[in-house]
Amino acid sequence: MTNARVDADRLPPDVRLLAPWYADQRPDDLAAHVRRHGPLPEAGAEELAELVDDAGLRGRGGSGFPTAVKLRAVAARRPRRLGSRRAVVVANGCEGEPASGKDAALLHCAPHLVLDGIAIAATGLGASEAILCVHEGSPGLEPLRRHASARHDPVPVRIETVPARYVASEESALVQYLNGGPPVPTTAPPRPAERGVGGAPTLVDNVETLAHLALIARHGPTWFRALGTPDLPGTLLVTIGGALRRPGVVEIAAGTPIGDVLDLACGPTEPVHAVLSGGYGGAWLGLHDPATLRTPLTHEALRAAGSVLGVPTLLALPARACGLAQTAHLLRYLAGESAGQCGPCRFGLPAVADDVAAIVHGTPEARRAHGRLARRLDLVAGRGACAHPDGAARLARSALRVFAQDLKQHLAGQPCRAAAGAPVFPMREPSIPHLPAQRARPGTGARSR
Repeated sequence: MTNARVDADRLPPDVRLLAPWYADQRPDDLAAHVRRHGPLPEAGAEELAELVDDAGLRGRGGSGFPTAVKLRAVAARRPRRLGSRRAVVVANGCEGEPASGKDAALLHCAPHLVLDGIAIAATGLGASEAILCVHEGSPGLEPLRRHASARHDPVPVRIETVPARYVASEESALVQYLNGGPPVPTTAPPRPAERGVGGAPTLVDNVETLAHLALIARHGPTWFRALGTPDLPGTLLVTIGGALRRPGVVEIAAGTPIGDVLDLACGPTEPVHAVLSGGYGGAWLGLHDPATLRTPLTHEALRAAGSVLGVPTLLALPARACGLAQTAHLLRYLAGESAGQCGPCRFGLPAVADDVAAIVHGTPEARRAHGRLARRLDLVAGRGACAHPDGAARLARSALRVFAQDLKQHLAGQPCRAAAGAPVFPMREPSIPHLPAQRARPGTGARSR
Protein backbone atom coordinates (compact mmCIF):
# COMPACT_ATOMS: atom_id res chain seq x y z
CA MET A 1 0.00 0.00 0.00
CA THR A 2 2.62 2.49 1.07
CA ASN A 3 5.72 1.37 -0.82
CA ALA A 4 7.73 2.33 2.26
CA ARG A 5 11.40 1.32 2.24
CA VAL A 6 12.26 -1.65 4.45
CA ASP A 7 15.39 -1.58 6.55
CA ALA A 8 15.39 -5.15 7.86
CA ASP A 9 17.37 -7.86 6.07
CA ARG A 10 15.38 -10.65 7.68
CA LEU A 11 12.06 -9.50 6.22
CA PRO A 12 10.60 -11.01 3.05
CA PRO A 13 10.79 -8.65 0.06
CA ASP A 14 7.00 -8.24 -0.16
CA VAL A 15 6.59 -7.14 3.46
CA ARG A 16 6.71 -3.46 4.25
CA LEU A 17 7.59 -2.48 7.79
CA LEU A 18 6.29 1.01 8.51
CA ALA A 19 7.22 1.72 12.11
CA PRO A 20 9.20 2.56 14.16
CA TRP A 21 11.15 3.54 11.06
CA TYR A 22 8.29 5.40 9.44
CA ALA A 23 9.36 8.63 11.17
CA ASP A 24 12.43 8.57 8.91
CA GLN A 25 10.39 8.03 5.76
CA ARG A 26 9.75 11.08 3.60
CA PRO A 27 6.24 10.74 2.18
CA ASP A 28 5.68 11.52 -1.46
CA ASP A 29 4.57 15.03 -2.31
CA LEU A 30 1.52 15.23 -4.55
CA ALA A 31 3.47 15.16 -7.83
CA ALA A 32 5.55 12.15 -6.77
CA HIS A 33 2.42 10.42 -5.49
CA VAL A 34 0.70 10.80 -8.88
CA ARG A 35 3.81 9.55 -10.67
CA ARG A 36 3.86 6.49 -8.39
CA HIS A 37 0.17 5.61 -8.45
CA GLY A 38 -1.22 7.37 -11.51
CA PRO A 39 -4.14 9.79 -11.68
CA LEU A 40 -7.23 9.09 -9.62
CA PRO A 41 -10.13 7.89 -11.79
CA GLU A 42 -13.68 9.14 -11.35
CA ALA A 43 -16.53 6.83 -10.43
CA GLY A 44 -20.18 7.36 -9.60
CA ALA A 45 -21.67 6.02 -6.39
CA GLU A 46 -23.05 2.78 -7.84
CA GLU A 47 -19.95 2.11 -9.96
CA LEU A 48 -17.78 2.63 -6.89
CA ALA A 49 -20.01 0.40 -4.79
CA GLU A 50 -19.85 -2.36 -7.42
CA LEU A 51 -16.05 -2.17 -7.56
CA VAL A 52 -15.79 -2.37 -3.78
CA ASP A 53 -18.38 -5.16 -3.60
CA ASP A 54 -16.50 -7.21 -6.19
CA ALA A 55 -13.24 -6.56 -4.32
CA GLY A 56 -14.79 -7.71 -1.04
CA LEU A 57 -13.39 -4.72 0.87
CA ARG A 58 -14.30 -4.77 4.56
CA GLY A 59 -13.72 -1.89 6.95
CA ARG A 60 -10.29 -1.75 8.55
CA GLY A 61 -11.39 0.24 11.60
CA GLY A 62 -12.28 -2.76 13.73
CA SER A 63 -15.73 -4.08 12.90
CA GLY A 64 -14.96 -5.41 9.42
CA PHE A 65 -18.27 -4.10 8.04
CA PRO A 66 -18.63 -4.43 4.23
CA THR A 67 -17.68 -1.08 2.71
CA ALA A 68 -20.04 -1.45 -0.26
CA VAL A 69 -23.02 -1.67 2.11
CA LYS A 70 -22.05 1.66 3.68
CA LEU A 71 -21.57 3.30 0.29
CA ARG A 72 -24.97 2.14 -0.96
CA ALA A 73 -26.69 3.15 2.27
CA VAL A 74 -25.39 6.72 1.96
CA ALA A 75 -26.10 6.87 -1.78
CA ALA A 76 -29.69 5.69 -1.25
CA ARG A 77 -30.37 8.55 1.16
CA ARG A 78 -28.94 11.36 -0.90
CA PRO A 79 -31.57 14.06 -1.38
CA ARG A 80 -33.08 14.44 -4.82
CA ARG A 81 -34.20 18.09 -4.55
CA LEU A 82 -32.13 21.26 -4.68
CA GLY A 83 -31.32 22.90 -1.39
CA SER A 84 -31.38 19.66 0.59
CA ARG A 85 -28.46 18.58 2.73
CA ARG A 86 -25.98 16.66 0.58
CA ALA A 87 -23.88 13.72 1.76
CA VAL A 88 -20.80 14.06 3.99
CA VAL A 89 -17.66 11.89 4.00
CA VAL A 90 -15.76 11.44 7.27
CA ALA A 91 -12.36 9.75 7.31
CA ASN A 92 -11.61 8.31 10.75
CA GLY A 93 -7.91 8.49 11.59
CA CYS A 94 -8.35 8.97 15.33
CA GLU A 95 -6.98 5.59 16.39
CA GLY A 96 -8.43 5.41 19.90
CA GLU A 97 -6.58 2.16 20.61
CA PRO A 98 -3.39 3.21 22.49
CA ALA A 99 -1.45 0.13 21.37
CA SER A 100 -2.16 0.69 17.67
CA GLY A 101 0.00 2.81 15.37
CA LYS A 102 -1.32 1.74 11.97
CA ASP A 103 -3.37 4.83 11.14
CA ALA A 104 -0.62 7.24 12.23
CA ALA A 105 1.91 5.29 10.15
CA LEU A 106 -0.35 5.32 7.10
CA LEU A 107 -1.12 9.04 7.37
CA HIS A 108 2.60 9.73 7.66
CA CYS A 109 3.83 7.42 4.89
CA ALA A 110 1.01 7.74 2.36
CA PRO A 111 -1.17 10.75 3.19
CA HIS A 112 -2.20 11.30 -0.44
CA LEU A 113 -3.46 7.73 -0.74
CA VAL A 114 -5.88 8.42 2.12
CA LEU A 115 -6.80 11.79 0.63
CA ASP A 116 -7.40 10.04 -2.71
CA GLY A 117 -9.85 7.69 -1.03
CA ILE A 118 -11.69 10.60 0.56
CA ALA A 119 -11.78 12.40 -2.79
CA ILE A 120 -13.19 9.52 -4.83
CA ALA A 121 -15.81 8.74 -2.18
CA ALA A 122 -16.86 12.39 -1.86
CA THR A 123 -17.04 12.89 -5.62
CA GLY A 124 -18.91 9.66 -6.23
CA LEU A 125 -21.48 10.42 -3.54
CA GLY A 126 -21.85 14.06 -4.57
CA ALA A 127 -20.83 15.09 -1.06
CA SER A 128 -20.80 18.68 0.12
CA GLU A 129 -18.22 18.10 2.87
CA ALA A 130 -15.18 15.91 3.41
CA ILE A 131 -13.64 15.73 6.88
CA LEU A 132 -10.50 13.94 8.06
CA CYS A 133 -10.50 13.38 11.84
CA VAL A 134 -7.38 12.78 13.94
CA HIS A 135 -6.76 12.96 17.66
CA GLU A 136 -5.74 16.18 19.33
CA GLY A 137 -1.99 16.35 19.73
CA SER A 138 -1.25 14.05 16.79
CA PRO A 139 2.42 14.69 15.88
CA GLY A 140 1.73 14.55 12.14
CA LEU A 141 -1.09 17.10 12.17
CA GLU A 142 0.70 20.04 10.54
CA PRO A 143 2.29 17.98 7.71
CA LEU A 144 -1.15 16.48 7.10
CA ARG A 145 -2.65 19.95 6.78
CA ARG A 146 0.05 20.88 4.25
CA HIS A 147 -0.63 17.76 2.18
CA ALA A 148 -4.37 18.46 2.17
CA SER A 149 -3.91 22.11 1.20
CA ALA A 150 -1.67 21.13 -1.75
CA ARG A 151 -4.57 19.36 -3.46
CA HIS A 152 -7.35 20.73 -5.63
CA ASP A 153 -10.06 18.15 -5.08
CA PRO A 154 -13.67 19.04 -6.01
CA VAL A 155 -14.58 18.67 -2.32
CA PRO A 156 -11.75 20.14 -0.20
CA VAL A 157 -10.83 18.12 2.87
CA ARG A 158 -11.23 19.76 6.25
CA ILE A 159 -9.09 18.36 9.07
CA GLU A 160 -10.69 18.20 12.51
CA THR A 161 -9.06 17.20 15.79
CA VAL A 162 -10.95 15.03 18.28
CA PRO A 163 -10.20 14.51 22.00
CA ALA A 164 -7.81 11.60 22.52
CA ARG A 165 -10.25 9.29 24.28
CA TYR A 166 -10.79 5.58 23.73
CA VAL A 167 -14.46 5.85 22.76
CA ALA A 168 -14.22 9.14 20.85
CA SER A 169 -13.35 7.41 17.57
CA GLU A 170 -16.48 5.21 17.56
CA GLU A 171 -18.44 6.39 14.51
CA SER A 172 -21.52 7.69 16.32
CA ALA A 173 -19.31 9.49 18.85
CA LEU A 174 -17.37 11.06 16.01
CA VAL A 175 -20.55 12.26 14.32
CA GLN A 176 -21.93 13.66 17.57
CA TYR A 177 -18.69 15.56 18.18
CA LEU A 178 -18.69 16.99 14.66
CA ASN A 179 -22.25 18.12 15.31
CA GLY A 180 -21.12 20.08 18.37
CA GLY A 181 -21.82 17.50 21.06
CA PRO A 182 -19.62 15.44 23.37
CA PRO A 183 -17.46 12.72 21.75
CA VAL A 184 -19.41 9.79 23.19
CA PRO A 185 -21.33 7.02 21.40
CA THR A 186 -25.03 7.42 20.81
CA THR A 187 -27.70 4.77 20.56
CA ALA A 188 -28.78 3.68 17.08
CA PRO A 189 -30.84 4.13 14.97
CA PRO A 190 -30.39 6.37 13.13
CA ARG A 191 -27.04 5.29 11.76
CA PRO A 192 -24.67 7.93 10.36
CA ALA A 193 -25.55 6.72 6.85
CA GLU A 194 -29.14 7.75 7.57
CA ARG A 195 -28.56 10.96 9.52
CA GLY A 196 -25.06 12.00 10.40
CA VAL A 197 -23.07 15.23 10.29
CA GLY A 198 -25.48 18.14 10.12
CA GLY A 199 -28.34 15.67 9.65
CA ALA A 200 -26.96 14.58 6.25
CA PRO A 201 -26.31 10.97 5.20
CA THR A 202 -22.70 10.42 6.23
CA LEU A 203 -20.09 7.89 5.17
CA VAL A 204 -17.71 7.21 8.08
CA ASP A 205 -14.74 5.03 7.09
CA ASN A 206 -11.35 4.30 8.59
CA VAL A 207 -8.41 5.89 6.79
CA GLU A 208 -6.96 2.49 5.87
CA THR A 209 -10.28 1.51 4.29
CA LEU A 210 -10.24 4.68 2.20
CA ALA A 211 -6.64 4.09 1.10
CA HIS A 212 -7.71 0.66 -0.16
CA LEU A 213 -10.67 2.30 -1.89
CA ALA A 214 -8.29 4.54 -3.85
CA LEU A 215 -6.20 1.55 -4.91
CA ILE A 216 -9.21 -0.55 -5.93
CA ALA A 217 -10.48 2.34 -8.07
CA ARG A 218 -7.12 2.37 -9.88
CA HIS A 219 -6.33 -1.34 -10.15
CA GLY A 220 -9.64 -3.16 -9.86
CA PRO A 221 -11.11 -5.95 -7.73
CA THR A 222 -9.03 -8.79 -9.21
CA TRP A 223 -5.80 -7.01 -8.29
CA PHE A 224 -7.07 -6.45 -4.75
CA ARG A 225 -8.13 -10.09 -4.31
CA ALA A 226 -4.69 -11.37 -5.32
CA LEU A 227 -3.78 -11.23 -1.61
CA GLY A 228 -5.78 -12.19 1.44
CA THR A 229 -8.59 -14.71 1.78
CA PRO A 230 -11.96 -15.03 0.00
CA ASP A 231 -13.74 -13.61 3.08
CA LEU A 232 -11.12 -10.95 3.84
CA PRO A 233 -9.28 -9.97 0.65
CA GLY A 234 -6.36 -7.58 0.48
CA THR A 235 -3.77 -6.56 3.03
CA LEU A 236 -3.92 -5.48 6.66
CA LEU A 237 -1.84 -2.99 8.58
CA VAL A 238 -1.02 -4.69 11.89
CA THR A 239 0.71 -3.22 14.93
CA ILE A 240 3.02 -5.71 16.61
CA GLY A 241 4.46 -4.86 20.00
CA GLY A 242 5.32 -5.97 23.49
CA ALA A 243 8.37 -8.17 24.11
CA LEU A 244 9.58 -8.16 20.48
CA ARG A 245 12.91 -7.10 18.96
CA ARG A 246 11.47 -4.96 16.18
CA PRO A 247 8.02 -3.73 17.19
CA GLY A 248 6.14 -1.63 14.68
CA VAL A 249 3.48 -1.66 11.99
CA VAL A 250 3.57 -4.25 9.22
CA GLU A 251 1.48 -4.62 6.09
CA ILE A 252 0.64 -8.28 5.57
CA ALA A 253 -1.78 -10.34 3.51
CA ALA A 254 -5.01 -10.89 5.42
CA GLY A 255 -5.10 -14.46 6.69
CA THR A 256 -1.40 -14.60 7.54
CA PRO A 257 -0.94 -16.82 10.64
CA ILE A 258 -0.19 -15.08 13.94
CA GLY A 259 3.18 -16.81 14.23
CA ASP A 260 4.32 -15.56 10.83
CA VAL A 261 3.34 -12.00 11.69
CA LEU A 262 5.23 -12.12 14.98
CA ASP A 263 8.28 -13.48 13.13
CA LEU A 264 8.42 -10.18 11.23
CA ALA A 265 9.53 -8.57 14.48
CA CYS A 266 12.67 -10.77 14.40
CA GLY A 267 11.78 -12.72 17.51
CA PRO A 268 11.04 -11.99 21.17
CA THR A 269 13.37 -10.14 23.48
CA GLU A 270 12.53 -12.61 26.27
CA PRO A 271 10.25 -15.62 26.81
CA VAL A 272 6.61 -14.89 25.91
CA HIS A 273 3.58 -16.80 27.19
CA ALA A 274 0.57 -15.03 25.66
CA VAL A 275 -0.48 -12.62 22.94
CA LEU A 276 -3.16 -9.95 23.20
CA SER A 277 -5.05 -9.81 19.91
CA GLY A 278 -7.47 -7.14 18.72
CA GLY A 279 -6.49 -4.32 21.06
CA TYR A 280 -7.43 -3.72 24.67
CA GLY A 281 -11.01 -4.75 23.93
CA GLY A 282 -9.78 -7.96 22.31
CA ALA A 283 -8.67 -11.13 24.04
CA TRP A 284 -5.66 -13.07 25.29
CA LEU A 285 -4.44 -16.05 23.32
CA GLY A 286 -2.16 -18.47 25.17
CA LEU A 287 1.02 -19.66 23.52
CA HIS A 288 0.82 -22.91 25.45
CA ASP A 289 -1.63 -23.93 22.72
CA PRO A 290 0.31 -24.59 19.47
CA ALA A 291 -2.81 -23.71 17.48
CA THR A 292 -2.49 -20.06 18.51
CA LEU A 293 0.49 -19.38 16.26
CA ARG A 294 -1.29 -21.07 13.34
CA THR A 295 -4.43 -18.93 13.70
CA PRO A 296 -4.97 -16.78 10.57
CA LEU A 297 -5.58 -13.07 10.97
CA THR A 298 -9.19 -13.00 9.83
CA HIS A 299 -12.38 -12.07 11.62
CA GLU A 300 -13.79 -15.60 11.48
CA ALA A 301 -10.63 -17.46 12.57
CA LEU A 302 -9.95 -15.18 15.53
CA ARG A 303 -13.59 -15.32 16.61
CA ALA A 304 -13.35 -19.12 16.61
CA ALA A 305 -10.20 -18.84 18.75
CA GLY A 306 -12.05 -16.70 21.30
CA SER A 307 -10.74 -13.31 20.20
CA VAL A 308 -11.44 -10.69 17.53
CA LEU A 309 -9.43 -9.13 14.73
CA GLY A 310 -10.68 -5.73 15.86
CA VAL A 311 -8.05 -3.06 15.35
CA PRO A 312 -5.31 -5.45 14.20
CA THR A 313 -2.74 -5.61 16.99
CA LEU A 314 -0.62 -8.43 18.35
CA LEU A 315 1.02 -7.67 21.69
CA ALA A 316 3.46 -10.22 23.11
CA LEU A 317 3.24 -10.59 26.90
CA PRO A 318 6.57 -11.50 28.54
CA ALA A 319 6.50 -14.58 30.78
CA ARG A 320 7.84 -12.52 33.70
CA ALA A 321 4.58 -10.51 33.76
CA CYS A 322 1.45 -11.69 35.55
CA GLY A 323 -1.30 -11.96 32.94
CA LEU A 324 -4.03 -11.33 35.52
CA ALA A 325 -2.24 -8.25 36.86
CA GLN A 326 -1.82 -6.87 33.34
CA THR A 327 -5.50 -7.54 32.70
CA ALA A 328 -6.34 -5.60 35.86
CA HIS A 329 -4.34 -2.63 34.54
CA LEU A 330 -6.15 -2.80 31.19
CA LEU A 331 -9.59 -3.11 32.78
CA ARG A 332 -8.92 -0.11 35.01
CA TYR A 333 -7.88 1.83 31.93
CA LEU A 334 -10.99 0.78 29.99
CA ALA A 335 -13.22 1.73 32.92
CA GLY A 336 -11.60 5.17 33.04
CA GLU A 337 -12.00 5.65 29.29
CA SER A 338 -15.72 4.86 29.13
CA ALA A 339 -18.27 7.54 28.31
CA GLY A 340 -19.90 6.99 31.68
CA GLN A 341 -23.36 7.39 30.19
CA CYS A 342 -24.90 3.93 30.73
CA GLY A 343 -24.99 1.48 33.63
CA PRO A 344 -22.64 -1.19 32.22
CA CYS A 345 -19.89 1.41 31.72
CA ARG A 346 -20.56 3.67 34.67
CA PHE A 347 -20.97 0.96 37.30
CA GLY A 348 -20.17 -2.38 35.68
CA LEU A 349 -16.67 -1.76 34.34
CA PRO A 350 -15.25 -0.26 37.58
CA ALA A 351 -16.76 -3.18 39.52
CA VAL A 352 -15.23 -5.73 37.13
CA ALA A 353 -11.84 -3.97 37.40
CA ASP A 354 -12.14 -4.04 41.22
CA ASP A 355 -12.93 -7.76 41.22
CA VAL A 356 -9.93 -8.64 39.05
CA ALA A 357 -7.67 -6.42 41.17
CA ALA A 358 -8.91 -8.15 44.34
CA ILE A 359 -8.06 -11.54 42.81
CA VAL A 360 -4.62 -10.35 41.75
CA HIS A 361 -3.65 -8.99 45.13
CA GLY A 362 -5.01 -11.98 47.03
CA THR A 363 -7.15 -9.95 49.40
CA PRO A 364 -9.58 -11.72 51.77
CA GLU A 365 -12.21 -10.67 49.25
CA ALA A 366 -10.52 -12.59 46.38
CA ARG A 367 -12.72 -15.70 46.38
CA ARG A 368 -15.91 -13.68 46.72
CA ALA A 369 -14.70 -11.38 43.92
CA HIS A 370 -14.10 -14.40 41.71
CA GLY A 371 -17.61 -15.66 42.42
CA ARG A 372 -19.11 -12.26 41.55
CA LEU A 373 -17.04 -11.75 38.43
CA ALA A 374 -18.86 -14.19 36.14
CA ARG A 375 -22.23 -12.70 37.09
CA ARG A 376 -21.00 -9.17 36.53
CA LEU A 377 -19.53 -10.02 33.14
CA ASP A 378 -22.90 -11.44 32.08
CA LEU A 379 -24.59 -8.21 33.18
CA VAL A 380 -22.07 -6.00 31.37
CA ALA A 381 -21.80 -7.71 27.98
CA GLY A 382 -24.37 -6.78 25.35
CA ARG A 383 -26.10 -4.17 27.50
CA GLY A 384 -24.14 -1.00 26.81
CA ALA A 385 -24.91 1.94 24.55
CA CYS A 386 -21.90 0.86 22.46
CA ALA A 387 -19.54 -2.12 22.24
CA HIS A 388 -17.06 -0.74 24.79
CA PRO A 389 -18.27 -2.88 27.73
CA ASP A 390 -18.42 -5.93 25.44
CA GLY A 391 -14.70 -5.58 24.73
CA ALA A 392 -13.84 -5.25 28.41
CA ALA A 393 -15.91 -8.33 29.24
CA ARG A 394 -14.23 -10.31 26.47
CA LEU A 395 -10.79 -9.30 27.76
CA ALA A 396 -11.66 -10.35 31.33
CA ARG A 397 -13.13 -13.70 30.28
CA SER A 398 -10.10 -14.51 28.14
CA ALA A 399 -7.78 -13.76 31.07
CA LEU A 400 -9.66 -16.17 33.34
CA ARG A 401 -9.35 -18.83 30.63
CA VAL A 402 -5.78 -18.31 29.40
CA PHE A 403 -4.27 -17.65 32.84
CA ALA A 404 -6.30 -20.34 34.63
CA GLN A 405 -3.27 -21.78 36.43
CA ASP A 406 -2.26 -18.33 37.68
CA LEU A 407 -5.85 -17.79 38.79
CA LYS A 408 -5.72 -20.91 40.97
CA GLN A 409 -2.52 -19.71 42.60
CA HIS A 410 -3.94 -16.27 43.32
CA LEU A 411 -7.13 -17.72 44.80
CA ALA A 412 -5.02 -20.07 46.94
CA GLY A 413 -3.17 -17.07 48.33
CA GLN A 414 0.18 -18.07 46.86
CA PRO A 415 2.54 -15.09 46.40
CA CYS A 416 3.00 -13.63 42.92
CA ARG A 417 6.06 -11.44 42.52
CA ALA A 418 4.68 -9.93 39.31
CA ALA A 419 1.30 -8.92 40.78
CA ALA A 420 2.51 -5.41 41.58
CA GLY A 421 4.24 -4.96 38.22
CA ALA A 422 3.72 -1.81 36.16
CA PRO A 423 1.67 -1.95 32.93
CA VAL A 424 3.62 -3.62 30.13
CA PHE A 425 1.60 -2.05 27.31
CA PRO A 426 1.14 1.68 26.60
CA MET A 427 -1.76 3.59 28.13
CA ARG A 428 -2.76 7.20 28.01
CA GLU A 429 -3.58 8.88 31.30
CA PRO A 430 -7.07 7.66 32.22
CA SER A 431 -9.81 10.16 31.54
CA ILE A 432 -12.38 11.04 34.17
CA PRO A 433 -15.57 9.34 32.97
CA HIS A 434 -17.89 12.27 32.45
CA LEU A 435 -19.72 13.88 29.59
CA PRO A 436 -17.65 16.74 28.10
CA ALA A 437 -19.26 20.12 27.66
CA GLN A 438 -21.18 20.91 24.50
CA ARG A 439 -19.27 22.78 21.82
CA ALA A 440 -20.10 24.61 18.64
CA ARG A 441 -20.22 22.50 15.50
CA PRO A 442 -16.99 22.89 13.45
CA GLY A 443 -17.40 25.63 10.92
CA THR A 444 -19.81 27.58 13.16
CA GLY A 445 -17.64 28.67 16.07
CA ALA A 446 -14.23 29.46 17.43
CA ARG A 447 -13.13 25.83 17.58
CA SER A 448 -13.42 25.32 13.85
CA ARG A 449 -10.28 24.15 12.08
